[in-house]
Amino acid sequence: MPTKTQPVNGAAIKNAIEGRDGKMLASFYADDALVRVIDRNNPPSKPREIRGRAAISTFWDDICSRAMTHKVDTTIADGNNLAFTQACAYPDGTKVFCAAMLELKDGQIARQTVVQAWDE
Repeated sequence: MPTKTQPVNGAAIKNAIEGRDGKMLASFYADDALVRVIDRNNPPSKPREIRGRAAISTFWDDICSRAMTHKVDTTIADGNNLAFTQACAYPDGTKVFCAAMLELKDGQIARQTVVQAWDE
């Protein structure tokens, strides 16, 4: 049975991320969605791939459960594409920056590519 969700837009993404609402974030994805993560540990030639809403839900639950702040700085929408940047900080001062590009299909996220970097 499909999950009824609110429309995926910049405001909804911002509210869910800044509110650390993993359940809401997971609801934005299609059942067969793909999230690709590119960072120091997952280079472009071998990105981390998270497939399906259940796995994506686990991914967001982990991120949202961490003691850190999230701020969505910029959001840009163009047709069925949505991009945003996000700045995060852990209590010890470690910072993380993320740029994400989402491809929407039928009002849900079908594919997402995340490029992230963090303080060492």
